Amino acid sequence: MHFSIPETEVRSGENGSTYVAYNIHVNGVLHCRVRYSQLLGLHEQIKKEYGSNVVPAFPPKKIFTLTPAEVEQRREHLEKYMQAVRQDPLLGASEMFNSFLRKAQQETQQIPTEEVALDICLSNGQKVTVNILTSDQTEDVLDAAATKLDLPDELVGYFSLFLVREGVDGGLTFVRKLQEFELPYVSINSLRSSEFHILLRKSYWDMAYDGDVMDNRVGLNLLYAQTVSDIERGWILVNKDQDRQLKSLQEKGSKKEFIHLGQTLKYYGYIKFDPCITDFPEKGCQVIVSAGNNELNFHVKLPNEQMKEGSFKVTRMRCWRVTSSQVPIANGTTNSCSSSKCEVKLELAFEYLMSKDRLQWVTITSQQAIMMSICLQSMVDELMVKKSGGSIKKMLRKRHNGSIHRSDSQQAVKSPPLLVRNEMDSPDPNREQIVKLSTKLSSVSLRGISASNSANDISGNDFHGNYAFEGIGDDDL
Repeated sequence: MHFSIPETEVRSGENGSTYVAYNIHVNGVLHCRVRYSQLLGLHEQIKKEYGSNVVPAFPPKKIFTLTPAEVEQRREHLEKYMQAVRQDPLLGASEMFNSFLRKAQQETQQIPTEEVALDICLSNGQKVTVNILTSDQTEDVLDAAATKLDLPDELVGYFSLFLVREGVDGGLTFVRKLQEFELPYVSINSLRSSEFHILLRKSYWDMAYDGDVMDNRVGLNLLYAQTVSDIERGWILVNKDQDRQLKSLQEKGSKKEFIHLGQTLKYYGYIKFDPCITDFPEKGCQVIVSAGNNELNFHVKLPNEQMKEGSFKVTRMRCWRVTSSQVPIANGTTNSCSSSKCEVKLELAFEYLMSKDRLQWVTITSQQAIMMSICLQSMVDELMVKKSGGSIKKMLRKRHNGSIHRSDSQQAVKSPPLLVRNEMDSPDPNREQIVKLSTKLSSVSLRGISASNSANDISGNDFHGNYAFEGIGDDDL
């Protein structure tokens, strides 16, 4: 998740005095407003709990009233502090940090703690209404939905809650996976739009785990509904013969057979993102990105209107980073953000092993960049746990935010975490410090995961043919 503090506000206190509020944004959307003293209190708590050597640097107190320049400097330092805490695998997953954010979110939106009804959407369009507290966190709401559906405890972790936006044309946009530091009721109500919903969907990638889910009646129904929905939306590709077989299975009520057939279809289990822009193979290309099967799939429209398709395997990504920037809203002027309304521009960039000796950065400009990053991280998590012989069930039960706890991943595979950078700094003076994902997963056999073992390089030249581009086979790593 991308944390930023893009702005400050001068607000009035209870006694009529004024103070500076720092607006913490998550994925470019306001999450909460906090005072410096609140963040200082959090910092002191973290330092007491984890030690001074673990906690990142915090901007010092000032005796006198801050000048506008000093406020701006403090804003920048607090933003870096929040990003550093969140990215730390120990601090970012701590209940101390997450409870602080949940409380701040509730106070900012001024929603009192009370019992409410919240609708959770299923893939087939049905809704499950759960009775929760406005202060219930994501895991509590997920558990409430599972209880209402009669989904067994051991299968709850196979599913997650997603914030989605439904378009007027029925299209579905994944905004983000609901996080452990937010309150779902507060999050959905703060948007003040009927376009947004909370959707229950499976949260794993390897279809081998479908068997665990299908052994339960409720799990089978949820997975079946998701498969039907993905096919109807065109996310899963189906030819005429396959469509006929699927409809026959639907009429018979053969849900397991329907899913088994679905597993053989292209893009089964993928999440499809809205059309966006990429610089590969050429700058400014329109692309539809899908995430699944341990890859990012590109369906690219070249400047000559030719369509090409190909995939970037997560095992060949050296690292990735998410960049957030403020850009003026197009209005025919060249005003800076300080004098006009701005919007957040998000980019996901990953460094990819195009050939044995050639790395190349590929950039995607999309408002769903954070969601793409979460998908990549969760794929890595699954591969690492599978490689280490860890419990996928235990991992899924704990994972509600796209990353897994230290005990299930980092201790099992003794290597530093994959770097996910939050700020673009090119050239990178610390490039040698970036951990190669290929090193972490070099002994993972992906033959059963990927059907492609092509030895062709991904490069611009590969677009001059009729066949889609492919990456090097993982055996070449």
